[in-house]
Amino acid sequence: MLVRDAMSTVVLTIGPDHTLRQAAALMAARRVGAAVVLDPDAGGIGILTERDILNSVGLGQSPDKERTHAHTTNDVVFAAPSWTLEEAAYAMAHGGFRHLIVLDGGEPMGIVSVRDIIRCWAPLRQHAPA
Repeated sequence: MLVRDAMSTVVLTIGPDHTLRQAAALMAARRVGAAVVLDPDAGGIGILTERDILNSVGLGQSPDKERTHAHTTNDVVFAAPSWTLEEAAYAMAHGGFRHLIVLDGGEPMGIVSVRDIIRCWAPLRQHAPA
C-alpha cells in the first residue's frame, strides 16, 4: 500500500504568527495532531505537532503569547505520495516523529501519521473479540 492510499488529504495549514492556543484550538476542532506551518521567511513549509505545544506548556510558556514560528520544526522530512507505507514507517521510526507531510510538486497534498499506517496494517475487526 502507498502513502497516497493512507494519508489524510485534509491538511490544516496555519501561519507563523498564530499563537499556540490558536493552533491548538484549530487542531482540536479538526481532530488532527499536526498542522502545516507555511512560513516563507523561515524556509517555506514546517510542521507543528501536539507534542510541540505540550513541550511549550510544560516549560511554563504562555500559549497565548508563544507564536508557532518559535515551535515549528522546519527541518522536515517529507514523504512522496508514491512511497510505500514501509518507507514512511522507516522514516518515522528513524527520525523519531509521528507525522510526515506529503508533497506533490513541492506543495502539501496530505499528511500521513503513524495512526494512518496502523489503520492500514491492522484494520478494525468486524466483530468484537469473543
